[in-house]
Amino acid sequence: MTLASTSPNYMWGVSTTGVSYISTAGGSFKAVARAFLPGLTQTLSSTLNGLLTAPVATLQQAQSIVNQITTSLPLAGGLSSAYNVVDLDNVLYVNYGKKVYAFALLSPTLPALGIQIIRTLDATTFLQSDEQIAGIVMTYDGNLVVLGTHSATIVSRSFTGPTHTVQFNSDESISNSAAVDENNGIYIVTDKLMRKVVWTGTTLSQSSADGAWSSPYPTGDTYPTLFGSGSGSTPTLMGFNTDTDKLVVITDGLKRMSLMAFWRDAIPPGFTDRIAGTIQVNCGLPAAYEIQTDQSVAVDGYGAFVVNNVSSADGSTGSGNIAVDGFLARGPLVPSPVGVERFAWNPQTHAWSSTWARADVSSNTMVPGISSTSHIVFVNGYYQSTGWEVTGLDWSTGVTVHRTIFGPGILGNGLYALIEFLPNGDLIFNSVIGPTRVTMPSGVILPPPLL
Repeated sequence: MTLASTSPNYMWGVSTTGVSYISTAGGSFKAVARAFLPGLTQTLSSTLNGLLTAPVATLQQAQSIVNQITTSLPLAGGLSSAYNVVDLDNVLYVNYGKKVYAFALLSPTLPALGIQIIRTLDATTFLQSDEQIAGIVMTYDGNLVVLGTHSATIVSRSFTGPTHTVQFNSDESISNSAAVDENNGIYIVTDKLMRKVVWTGTTLSQSSADGAWSSPYPTGDTYPTLFGSGSGSTPTLMGFNTDTDKLVVITDGLKRMSLMAFWRDAIPPGFTDRIAGTIQVNCGLPAAYEIQTDQSVAVDGYGAFVVNNVSSADGSTGSGNIAVDGFLARGPLVPSPVGVERFAWNPQTHAWSSTWARADVSSNTMVPGISSTSHIVFVNGYYQSTGWEVTGLDWSTGVTVHRTIFGPGILGNGLYALIEFLPNGDLIFNSVIGPTRVTMPSGVILPPPLL
């Protein structure tokens, strides 16, 4: 994952092996400083990169590689979540296993001098023994929100002072990150409930008097995505400032999912349910096909875009080995999932409608990205004829207007990361083997600055 720094000439990079500080000035994309995780060596890092870049011809080989990677990562404290944040002081917060590390430059004016860990948070002090860290976000007053498998905790960025934890029901599980509004409402979806908790500045509240609420949503099916049952989408906010309808949107937890909108604040007059609207997702696929996603709903204004991560064009749903499919197999070894759909929310009628769908577009695991200026939504998928590619679709019509083709190699596999663009239009592609810069419009791919 790459994140903006406080300098327009640099970005932070986060991988399973450590962090880097990347120069983007003058068309470059070069790591000027690196820091490994505690306990991880260059040898282990090279081994992991070697495994990921090795040719994979069979599912058995893919299984062997995944086994070796998952065996190696605990040596460095565990797997990182996909959710990291940078604060106004250019401090990067990343979790590995059950610890949160705060990384900073040794010298803010001389990045090449290196990166250091300036503090460490042991999350076992507030997580239950069976919990893992599911995500990290930040409130508008500058505190961290650490999501556990069954909880949410407010922590000062200094890692000092009291923590504030709300524990959810033991039969609920969190596998996504959260959204935060400007009033420090925190939106969390479990495998059973859509929840809003509120940070008041002194208390993390589940009280309706503070604006908190919870709502059940359709769930309970199991399906072949990597992160379990329930909604696969981190909540996304829709409607801001003077917009009439202020919503939080997710996809539900059924085998053929629906797009759902919930009222963020007080339920408006004339409505009695927290759920503002629901619409079936079809993606132009046959009625018998399963449609589910591990990605957030991408939103621009009152438009919403979802992708299918389950069924391929022939209706198959992978090899049956979820971890192997998610990391290496889908696309190169078994058919890729297909199907995307764009929706619109009408604030006058308070209802969803489908704008367009494409049953021929592949989106494997990356979170879709929207360019509001160009009116394009971007996805990453695999095609037998061209391999991995980033495909751009016109936001209004769904017509293909952009293609960056990476080919069959692992570099084009975005593995649950974000699609990003720099201000000059260059693509930042967060590959499973590290981020790379694709210059536009030439399409020249700069080598990833691997750790």
